[in-house]
Amino acid sequence: MTDTDSTTTGPLVPDDITADSPFTLPGFFDALAEGRLVAARCTECDTHMLPPRPACYGCGSRAVTLSEQPRTGEVVSYTSVNRPPSAFDHLAPITVSVVELDSSARLTGRVVASLEDVAIGDRVELRVREPETVGVDPDFGLSYEAEWPMHVFELL
Repeated sequence: MTDTDSTTTGPLVPDDITADSPFTLPGFFDALAEGRLVAARCTECDTHMLPPRPACYGCGSRAVTLSEQPRTGEVVSYTSVNRPPSAFDHLAPITVSVVELDSSARLTGRVVASLEDVAIGDRVELRVREPETVGVDPDFGLSYEAEWPMHVFELL
């Protein structure tokens, strides 16, 4: 895992942010669709932000870069969602977990396992899937989310 070059240094002024910036949620999903899991890393305090953000929520600095993230990590917290949003209703109950990646960045996502099969400390790997393969109802999504891939964690 290495930081990207200086051409992807975070926006230092608000006018530098555009809808397709890699430091926005659409930019995060664009990278994920290309097979890249990226986080912002603050060069001031070394906080990892996943999905990336244009400013550090640890110290407020805008001196952030992008760094590729590993797809493996461990479950640090998990719960069951019994009444999910309508697009996911047929998948209930859904096991959702906070995963600390091997880089120390944390990402929340669905675990493809029942609640009883998941435990803190379990090793997982992130997988990227198209929404239709997960069975998400496309009529419930927002128009700009239509092309966004889904990420899920699978137990190792």
